[in-house]
Amino acid sequence: MLADERREAILRAVERQGSITVKELAEEMGVSAVTLRQDVRELAGRGLLTRVHGGARALAPAGPAPAETPAAPSATERYAVGLVVPPGGYYYAEVIRGVQDAARSLGVRVVLAVSGESLSENQEQVRQLVAGGIDGLLLMLHPGLRPVDEAEQWLSGLEVPAVLVERRAGIKAGRLEQVASDHAYGAALAVRHLAGLGHDRVALVARVESPNTAHLSAGYAEAVESMGLRPGPEYRIVTGADAAPADGRFDEVIRAVEAGEVRAALVHNDIDAIALVGILRARGLRVPEDLALVTYDDEVAELSETPLTAVAPPKQAVGAWALDLAVRRLSRPDTPQAEILLRPELRVRASCGAQRRASA
Repeated sequence: MLADERREAILRAVERQGSITVKELAEEMGVSAVTLRQDVRELAGRGLLTRVHGGARALAPAGPAPAETPAAPSATERYAVGLVVPPGGYYYAEVIRGVQDAARSLGVRVVLAVSGESLSENQEQVRQLVAGGIDGLLLMLHPGLRPVDEAEQWLSGLEVPAVLVERRAGIKAGRLEQVASDHAYGAALAVRHLAGLGHDRVALVARVESPNTAHLSAGYAEAVESMGLRPGPEYRIVTGADAAPADGRFDEVIRAVEAGEVRAALVHNDIDAIALVGILRARGLRVPEDLALVTYDDEVAELSETPLTAVAPPKQAVGAWALDLAVRRLSRPDTPQAEILLRPELRVRASCGAQRRASA
């Protein structure tokens, strides 16, 4: 069915029924919901019908607006995009803010959904968003989503265009576009900075459960090798409900610092780095004198008693680029798919010792 034929059929259905849902009419016409949503947008832009969440209705007659009009999308909205995020965690708030800012400038309505930890919970959230008529998806899925193969197979078959946000998928989910911080680059940035301050051995302290730890470890190892540094120890800490108290969590790190085996470290994330600084101080050890420290995150690093040098992932920019990529895909479906990595930046403060060295 040609585009003009589809649009004429939509107008006839709206005139006959008063309103239609995209999902039902797409099934009746034997076309995809994505294609039909694009047709509805085109017709609404020409003033031939009114686009509402999940479908369209006939143009309202002159006079008072119907009672449900306040809940309908604004006529200026180009698309409705669903944003799925995990529960909790301050990391996500900055990404969401980036999505919001971009949505305002692009005329996009964002519908937020908070997913659970299981694959079925994520699938249900996405199902509800698609059934509600969203045009595209931004997915910041729970980092512990299992099983991975099944999750990627599900993602590859989504009905609407989707962008993974601060997540990376394998080849099985190749239809998905992706926008993320280049965490490997960020880790290498920290190692190079500490090496430039004279440290020939740098430790890595990272959370077991973080989806970013594998990327941090890869960037760390590459920087150590390329700069000819002595391989430093990598520590994995557990911070979940069953984790040891903070002082026990860092036992190995503390012993290495006390023994003089570790004099510089990259710690992921700010909360763990600040906790480590406090434990070191309680043991009579100082930052940066006994341990030059760089944290990875920069949400609260500056608030530490000793302000922490930090690698800052571009979280707001990730959100903005993700929404922009979704809009580009919706506007021009035939454009090549993209995987975008945005580079973090290093913000130098007192904890690495750079300021002391500069004043010496």
